Amino acid sequence: MAKTVGDFLLERLRLWGVERVFGYPGDGINGIVSAFGRNPSIQFVQVRHEEEAAFMASGHAKLTGEVGVCLATSGPGAIHLLNGLYDAKLDRKPVVAIVGQAVRRALGGHFQQEVDLSALFKDVAGDFVQLCTAPEQARHLVDRAFRIAKAQRTVTAVIFPNDIQEAPAAEPANGHGSIHTGVDFTQPLVRPGARDLERAADILNRGEKVAMLIGAGAWNAEQQVVVVAESCRPASPRRCWARPCCPTTWFIPPAQLGF
Repeated sequence: MAKTVGDFLLERLRLWGVERVFGYPGDGINGIVSAFGRNPSIQFVQVRHEEEAAFMASGHAKLTGEVGVCLATSGPGAIHLLNGLYDAKLDRKPVVAIVGQAVRRALGGHFQQEVDLSALFKDVAGDFVQLCTAPEQARHLVDRAFRIAKAQRTVTAVIFPNDIQEAPAAEPANGHGSIHTGVDFTQPLVRPGARDLERAADILNRGEKVAMLIGAGAWNAEQQVVVVAESCRPASPRRCWARPCCPTTWFIPPAQLGF
C-alpha cells in the first residue's frame, strides 16, 4: 500500500518528538486513525469525548513542557475541542489540534457536518490555523503548526479534509511556489539585563517581610525559585499556576491561590 497523507502526518509528528495523540475516532478522520494501525511508534490515546482529548493535550503540555496533540473529526467533533483548547491558550501552553473536514469537492455545499472550521478556530488558534488542500502542503503546515506553538506557547490547528488524508503522500516539488520546511526548533534563552537583576536583588535584600507570588512563568525554574526563597525566607510563599516549581519538601508549605 502506498504511503498516504495520514501516514506522512504521523511520521512527521514523530519527527517533532510526539509520542502520543489524544483523540476520538470519527468518519471525518478515518484516513488518520487507520494510519495509527500502521505506525506502532506513536500511541493513539482514545478518550470518551473530544473535549477530554483537548484537556488531556493541554495537561500533557503543562506537565511535560512538550507540545500536546489532540485529534477530532469534523463538525461537532471539532467543536467539542474548543473548551480544552482555550484552557491551553489562556495558560499559554503549546497544543496542536488536528481536525478532519468534509471532502474538498463537497465544501461549500452544506454537506453533512460541514462547519467553517477556519472561522471556528480563528480565535483559539489565531496564530496559525490552516486547511490542507493538497498533499504537498502537509509538510509545511505541520512544521509551522509545531514551530509556532512552541515559539508562541499557544494553540495551533491544521484541518485535513477526508479525501486528503487518504491521498498518496507527496513532497513539495522543486519549483516556484513550493515551500520546504524542516523539523527543528530551539527555544531562545531570554535573560534580564544586569541592571534589572541588581535592582531586584536590592529590593529583596532590603525587605524585612518578603512575600513571594510565584506565577506560571516560573514553571521551569524550580532551582532558582528555591534559592531565592531560602535566601528571603518568605512568611508564606504563594503560587499561582506554578505548582511544578514548588517542591513538596519545602521548608514552608506554599499556599495555593485560586480563582
